This record gives sequence, C-alpha cells and structure tokens, in this order.
Amino acid sequence: MKGKSLIDVLHEIQEANPENYVPEDLALRVSETFKTSPSKVYGVLTFYTMFSAKPRGKHIVRVCRSLSCHLAEGEKIVRKLKEELGIDFGETTEDKEFTLEESSCLGMCSVAPSMMIDDVPFGNLKEEDIPLIIKKVREGAL
Repeated sequence: MKGKSLIDVLHEIQEANPENYVPEDLALRVSETFKTSPSKVYGVLTFYTMFSAKPRGKHIVRVCRSLSCHLAEGEKIVRKLKEELGIDFGETTEDKEFTLEESSCLGMCSVAPSMMIDDVPFGNLKEEDIPLIIKKVREGAL
C-alpha cells in the first residue's frame, strides 16, 4: 500500500466488494496498516458520502437535494425514483440492484434537477425520464 492514501485504499476495498461497502473487519485492518485509530477510519467512512459502512446495492442512485434542484421541481424526480424503485432514501431494492441516496449537492446546478447513478450524471431530468434510465441501468446499457 506504499504511496496510497487512506481514501484510495477504502475506495479499492469498496469497489471490490459486490455489496458496495467497506466491512468493519476490513476497516479495522486498514487502521492497523495505516497505524491509525479505527475511529479515524470510521470517521472517513461516515464523513464522505461516497463511502458506506453498510451493504448497498450494485448501483448507487444519488439525487441532488440542493436549492437549485428543488426550485427546478426536483421533488417530482425524487417521488418518481421512490415509486420506480419501491424504496426510500437509505434503502436498497430487494434484488440488491439499487440503493437510493440523497446528496446535498452534485455540482450540476446548471442542469437541475439532477442525479447520478454510480459515476454517470443525469441532468435536466423530467419524471418521464426516470423509468427509461432505470431500465437501461438494469439492462447494463448505461
């Protein structure tokens, strides 16, 4: 792990895990490797929204909840996502395909309302876009 930062290592662990999170036992090993406290590692895991300390779906759907997205009727997108996926924020679909998360800002204000699925951004969203986007992700087309 020479030359790698704590964040780099946590990213690698999470990306290698099919449940898209950093398990507690591996977080403890990371703290030993970096000669730091488990609480510091846990602090990083819980501070940055890109990380999770609990199992998540294969695809992470992050919805922007900024003022820009709110004013651009982002709540309609939120409602449609919850309806389409059948879950609320912080939940994972039964098939373990999607976890729905909210973000305070995705930095896409000029194309509000917006969301990201994994690392793919979506902007200027309309309610009718959501079912097609979810279908494409399920099919591996995005």
